[in-house]
Amino acid sequence: MTKAPPPEEHSLPDVYRSVPVKGTTWIRRMLAFAGPGYLVSVGYMDPGNWATDLAGGSKFGYSLLWVILASNLIAMLLQTLCARLGIATGKDLAQACRLYYKKPAAIALWLLCEIAIIACDIAEVIGSAVALNLLFKIDLIWGVLITGFDVLLLLGLMRFGFRKLEAIVITLVATIFGCFAVDVLWAKPDWGGVASGLVTPTLPNSEALFIAVGILGATVMPHNLYLHSSIVQTRAFDQTPDGKKKAAKMATIDVIVALGAAFFVNAAILVLAAAVFHRGGSVVEELQDAYKLLQPALGGASATLFAFALLCSGQSSTITGTLAGQIVMEGFLQFRIAPWKRRLITRCLAIIPAVLLISATGGSDTVGMLTLSQVVLSMQLPFAVFPLVMFTASKKRMGAMANPIWLTVLGTLCCILISALNVKVLADRFGEYLGGQGAGWMSVGGIAIVMAGFAGWVIFIYKGQAPADAVQEAA
Repeated sequence: MTKAPPPEEHSLPDVYRSVPVKGTTWIRRMLAFAGPGYLVSVGYMDPGNWATDLAGGSKFGYSLLWVILASNLIAMLLQTLCARLGIATGKDLAQACRLYYKKPAAIALWLLCEIAIIACDIAEVIGSAVALNLLFKIDLIWGVLITGFDVLLLLGLMRFGFRKLEAIVITLVATIFGCFAVDVLWAKPDWGGVASGLVTPTLPNSEALFIAVGILGATVMPHNLYLHSSIVQTRAFDQTPDGKKKAAKMATIDVIVALGAAFFVNAAILVLAAAVFHRGGSVVEELQDAYKLLQPALGGASATLFAFALLCSGQSSTITGTLAGQIVMEGFLQFRIAPWKRRLITRCLAIIPAVLLISATGGSDTVGMLTLSQVVLSMQLPFAVFPLVMFTASKKRMGAMANPIWLTVLGTLCCILISALNVKVLADRFGEYLGGQGAGWMSVGGIAIVMAGFAGWVIFIYKGQAPADAVQEAA
């Protein structure tokens, strides 16, 4: 008889089920549950989002607002599925991938996720360093180092309870929201153009498509899917079927409210860029340029609010990015070392590339670097979304909380759309470098053949350890 797999360690074991969901009324229970959605939302307003939104607004005005709206709706759908996975199974997405896929597939998914986390962390660290430079004239390299290690101090607050960390993040999110509310009012945008941009899908050229995919990657971040499926388990909700259903409803509300705030911030950045930079004929290539151009256009106070909001954005997103790195490392590899050591490892994975990039470029073309990092995130998205949709559609794994057919269809369509956009962008970029659209599509075809060959080997040839559910059936 085949051995059953060893018992699974809980995700983020030091804070697992540490927040009680109590209250005499539904509102009190909802407020006790609220929090994970806001930690996830900071990933939707991090410096990488700023780069894509500033580039989109300064180059194409309000015309890409609909991309932000569509991306945010997709994010709400996928984050709801993440919460359902964590609540129903007690496993985060990384743990589920390791348990239910064969080892080579799980390792490949882990490597892709690590690349995405590093790309995202680089954006967050560089954004924070730029903000420190704008506000306090701190050298960018020192800014990267300060940002890299002060987040470890903030994460240390988890020793005093997960709610303390959530309170800091929610305060930072509220600050970003307030700064942009003031800046947008001062910018006096064309509200008719804003409304048209929200409901009129247009992509003026291939550069707009590249930025649109960057916006998508910056909004629907792959590592946030792993993060949410874990931190929702910090809530000590009733483990009965009815208790899990109620927890899933509260998680859905938490996601919608929190990501609604993130949508406002993303849209506000693009609207500000369109109203000030595009209207003035300026294209923003640097975060520093945006700060300098705001000063004569709207005044020094507006520029200071912009830089302060950027600092809050970088700090909050580095907190959640480091947590996501820990969750992915624990889930895929079952690392069992002290939490501070895990966080130090994941922080260094971002600090070292960020220092090398800034040293190599002299800190120039920050928007270009950050936009490229967000496109890398988008390329990784299907490798997180497809497993998420498959797991949450399975009655074997989710029980009564398995997705209804319409939800599975929606999730699958979202993943197909993301994959199609990625393929188009890859073909265009390879075509530019290789001297022709045909060469670009041939390169994408070669990548597809390699991926199909790897999948075929794992499914039909690899004879290593079977997935956990297959092992359990054999037992």
